[in-house]
Amino acid sequence: MKFIKKHGVNIGIIAAFSLFAGYSVYTDYLPGLEIIKGNFRTFATELISMLPLMFILIGLFDVWLPKEKVQKHIGAGSGIKGSLLVALLAFMQAGPLYAAFPVAYTLWKKGCSRFNIFIYLGAFSTLKIPMLMFEIGFLGLKFSLLRIILTMPAVIAIAFIMDRYYARRSFEINTL
Repeated sequence: MKFIKKHGVNIGIIAAFSLFAGYSVYTDYLPGLEIIKGNFRTFATELISMLPLMFILIGLFDVWLPKEKVQKHIGAGSGIKGSLLVALLAFMQAGPLYAAFPVAYTLWKKGCSRFNIFIYLGAFSTLKIPMLMFEIGFLGLKFSLLRIILTMPAVIAIAFIMDRYYARRSFEINTL
C-alpha cells in the first residue's frame, strides 16, 4: 500500500498508456499504432540498451571519486573554477539528457553545489562537444560559436536564479 501511495501517479500513467496501446492495437487506431511501433519502441530500445552501461559508469564514478575532492573542487566555495570544471565535464559527455540526471544526483550526493549542478545540467543539455561537431558540420562554425556565446550566459543566469530559488528550501538526499 505504501508503494502504491508513493508511486500512484506513475502507476496511473503507465496504466493509461497500456490501455491506450491496447485500444490502438484492438481498433487499428493509426496514431496510437504509430506511437507504439515508432516512437515508443525506438525510445524503449535506446533506454534499455543504454541504461546498464550508464549505471555501471555512474557506480564507478561514485566509488572512484572521493567526496572530499568533489567538495573542494566543485562544492559550495569553488567559485568560477568549479563552474568551469562541471561545464567541462558536461561538454565532454555524450548521450541523451536523461543520462545527465544520475550524474547530477551523484555529484549532489558527493557535495557539489546547487549552482554547479544547474551549470552541469544546462551545459549538458546545450553544449556537448559531440553535438557541437554535428552542428558545425550542418550550420557552420560561426553559427555554433555565436550560439555558444549566447547560450552560456543564459545557462549561468538560469543556474543563478535556480540556486537562489532553491536556497530557501531544504532537501534531503534519499538513497534507494
